[in-house]
Amino acid sequence: MIKLDQINKKFHKGFPNESIAIREVSLEIENGEYAIIVGANGSGKSTLLNLIAGNIFADKGKIFIDNTDVTFFKDYQRSKFISRVFQNPLQGTAPDLSVLDNFRLAALRTQRKKLISGINKKFEQLVKEQISVLKLGLESKLHQMMGTLSGGQRQALTLVMGTMANCKLMLLDEPAAALDPRSAALVMEKANDIILMNKLTAILVTHNMKDALNYGNRLIQMKEGVVVKDLNNEQKKSLVQAELFRWFD
Repeated sequence: MIKLDQINKKFHKGFPNESIAIREVSLEIENGEYAIIVGANGSGKSTLLNLIAGNIFADKGKIFIDNTDVTFFKDYQRSKFISRVFQNPLQGTAPDLSVLDNFRLAALRTQRKKLISGINKKFEQLVKEQISVLKLGLESKLHQMMGTLSGGQRQALTLVMGTMANCKLMLLDEPAAALDPRSAALVMEKANDIILMNKLTAILVTHNMKDALNYGNRLIQMKEGVVVKDLNNEQKKSLVQAELFRWFD
């Protein structure tokens, strides 16, 4: 599904503050895998996600999605493969548009844009059905402005929007980090439900050790731009929180 082959990335090349963010990383993530990436600040987690998403390009190496070489595809060119949920609930949605309008934009993400809204009763019913999966009552707020919703509600809706264009890969960059504990727990639970229900391949970057243990079927640790640990589902199940904390000693 996803293959990274000898990926390298430097920032500020040729300047005194030059730093190596990713060092010779090779990684394969199969269809249906839900990989959790942990690591200290500056370990390369978010950089790796940005490289996969096409927000930045690698200095060396190749990236494949479904056997397609996307190394030099820009982010919008990768949108037919990838959906992304950001750390900040304000990203990924248009606050001055209604919930329904936001879903229409999400559905059009991989299609040629036309000068028509494309919203009809059939589409509205589809959105209601999709949102009802969250069991938060948000299907009754389709015509409410997205910006009037709470951060947790917006993140939950963003998760559902990510499935509207039939994406194959979902990238989650600490989606609960900016939320209060109750909303964070809700978003992580809903994310897990959506990933499993839609049989998505997913990558979650997190600092939350409890979430790292509770979710996903693969656990990857990064340190100084390198993958230093890579546990499969069985190895991950046998890991206890105290041992995971020792990874960061």
